[in-house]
Amino acid sequence: MKVPMNDFRHRVFSFSRMTAIAGNTFTGLTRLKTFYVLLLFALLLIGSSVFMARMTFQQEFQVLKDIALGAMSIFTSLLAVIATARLLPQDIEDRTAYTVLAKPVSRFEYLAGKLLGVLLLVALSLLAMSALFFAVLLFREQSVLNETSRQMAAAPAEQSAEALRLVRASAFNVNLFSGIAVIYVKGCLLAALTLFVSTFATSTIFTTIVMAFVYFIGHLQPIAREYWLQTNSAGMFTKTFLALVVLLFPDLQSFNLTDDVVAGNAIPTALLLKTIAMGVFYCGFYLALAWTVFFRKEL
Repeated sequence: MKVPMNDFRHRVFSFSRMTAIAGNTFTGLTRLKTFYVLLLFALLLIGSSVFMARMTFQQEFQVLKDIALGAMSIFTSLLAVIATARLLPQDIEDRTAYTVLAKPVSRFEYLAGKLLGVLLLVALSLLAMSALFFAVLLFREQSVLNETSRQMAAAPAEQSAEALRLVRASAFNVNLFSGIAVIYVKGCLLAALTLFVSTFATSTIFTTIVMAFVYFIGHLQPIAREYWLQTNSAGMFTKTFLALVVLLFPDLQSFNLTDDVVAGNAIPTALLLKTIAMGVFYCGFYLALAWTVFFRKEL
């Protein structure tokens, strides 16, 4: 039996079609007022954090990093959830999904393109927040260096050089980039999970509410798991149950490496790679689940 050309083109995966959908999704999301409100609020919070700390320079840099990284994590997660939650319901309501899927575009390409567009938006937002964060950190570092230089003017050269080195070490370290990378991976995971929820959700509000519960469950999961293991025997049933919970509700607490970053402790490369790999796995897993549900969805 000869396969029609249109049906063949419709079935074959096309990266160009997926990127076209991602570009349109990204363009549409950047026009949302929600994006600018969240981004502006995050930028203002990071920028104003410089005025919240007037302590020793070590404590000041720690507070500055803690506030900035915390704001970046919270608003990246919020943006990933809110931007993704509206995609499918809005497209179905506007009948855009019907128009796109009527063309030689598979449902997997449609979902993957939508997710990629959100990930581009999250990356752009995180880059903007990171740029402001580093600018504020650099400004405070120069201020502290100038003040330290004046105070150490009469001190020996070696002592003055050591003091300046401590200031620079307290301000910048390579772990900042690792912490920001983990924040982005966490945002990608939440976006993929939100996309999966939206495939069977009835509205944007319902998807957002479900994700709010999932977010808190993901952060409380390690505590609940430890308590469960302490109060129950770790039999086969218990292990299987906990494995299913971990698979469906990711351990979001494992993505909170900012405490080590703020303290200036080095994040082990193995731990960083493991965390990123876990995020990539969950993104692929939730995208596959989303495609499975969306493939059977009647449009």
